[in-house]
Order: sequence, then structure tokens, then C-alpha cells
Amino acid sequence: MAFDSEKLLDKTGLELLRLLQEDARMSFAELGKRVGLTAPAVAERVRRMEEAGIITGYHARVSAAKLGLEIKAFIRVSDCEPCERLVELVKTLPEVLECHMLTGSDSYILHVVVASIAHLDAIISRLRPLARNITTAIVLESPVNKSSIDVRLFRPKA
Repeated sequence: MAFDSEKLLDKTGLELLRLLQEDARMSFAELGKRVGLTAPAVAERVRRMEEAGIITGYHARVSAAKLGLEIKAFIRVSDCEPCERLVELVKTLPEVLECHMLTGSDSYILHVVVASIAHLDAIISRLRPLARNITTAIVLESPVNKSSIDVRLFRPKA
């Protein structure tokens, strides 16, 4: 069943999204207390937001460093031939957290986590046959590391 996303994103819906992004394990009863609804009403709203694709999942944030993956890097790829083969390979690499197609001089940027420089080099070696240009930047520090979207950014469609 399709729902009008904008109707779900009223003041209460946006507050539910903010609370769930803060703590996805919060009970429907607690959410209801915070937004002034009953637990069943909250459950129904959340279900409708899931069905509308507004809520796409619930995730635990895991420390890569605690798993021995202490190096974060961004690998920029350009001049891939054919790019579809590169994307298919990237999808199979567990070290790749994100892959984005770009405008500009780079075709793709990959966000990876690895255990060592040798591990990073092994990933790059797997990509090299599929791209003429590969550049890498190792992350030294991440002063901003958000995983939630500030619901105040919501803009209804005109």
C-alpha cells in the first residue's frame, strides 16, 4: 500500500524519525510518551514510514577499529573500462563501506576500512586492472562522523 510521504512527515512524524535515529531500540511506548501518542499509534506510523521507504532499516554502529580495521581510506577511481565490471567487483569487497559515482574528474569514490597498508594495497591491486587512474587518501581524523539526517532539513515538495 502506498502512503503520501509528506503526510507521514508532519511534526509528529519528523519527531519520531529524530528519536529513532537517536535510539532505534526505543520502545513504541517510550516513543509514544515523547510524542503524545499511544504505543499502537506509534507502531502504525512507524510501519507506514517503513512501507513508504522513509525508514530504510535499523542498524548497530560498529567500531571498525575494535574489529582490527584501524585504517579508513578513500579510493578515487577514474577511467574505468568498463565501469560496470568495476562496480561488480566493488560489490564483492567487504572492505568497501560505500561506493559513489561522481561528476568531475573521478568516476567513483570508495570508502574502505582495512587492517593495514598492505591490506589497502591488496584492495587497490584488485581494482587496478579495471581502472587507469586510482588515487588514495588515508583518513587521519574524522571530526564529523554522522549517521543520522537532521529532520530540520526536510523540505516538502512544492
